[in-house]
Amino acid sequence: MTDRRSLLALAAGLPLGVPLLGARPALAQAPAPAPLAADDPRMTERSIGRAGAPTVIEYFSLTCGHCAGFHRETMPRVKRDLVETGRVRIVFRDFPLDAVALAAAQVARSLPAERYEPFVSTLFQSQDRWAFARGANPQEELFKIAALAGMSRAQFDAAIGDQALARAILEQRVAGQQQHNVNSTPTFVFGTRSVPGNMPFDRFAALVAEIR
Repeated sequence: MTDRRSLLALAAGLPLGVPLLGARPALAQAPAPAPLAADDPRMTERSIGRAGAPTVIEYFSLTCGHCAGFHRETMPRVKRDLVETGRVRIVFRDFPLDAVALAAAQVARSLPAERYEPFVSTLFQSQDRWAFARGANPQEELFKIAALAGMSRAQFDAAIGDQALARAILEQRVAGQQQHNVNSTPTFVFGTRSVPGNMPFDRFAALVAEIR
């Protein structure tokens, strides 16, 4: 597993496409960017659901195919039958697996909070087109989607170039590893129980019912 120093070093100018896992030790020598202000709104909680409802935390990477599968196949019913009925609240936590996912997370968190979940959903629905299309530039494909969400080119460039924001997202990933033993995506935390992997609705709903 990549150590904390190596992860934070990746926030400083890592090219798109370079994986976050298995970073070379030399990268850990790069100076870390200054931290974000504690009240920076980009790192406030992103969630859907009724306040006070049982909470599930989802750790995900925007370039993870299993995460995309969950959001395409299971999440629509989770939102309809569990979130909108007040039975569960879902908190989203970034756990980028590569530099493309990190850049996408930076863009998502730079949008107004109310656009975060719809934008993430759109990225998962179109993952093959923006992240993995042969011959395509992931950064340019990502910008096209961000533009549809109302982000200008200047705002987009500022978001993906913000090393302090990248560091904060990677710190969130480190916290997930330390607090919830997350080492793959997606991983869901039901109360105090961490459950990795894509899952069908019935399994998800059963785990929600067990939260105490």
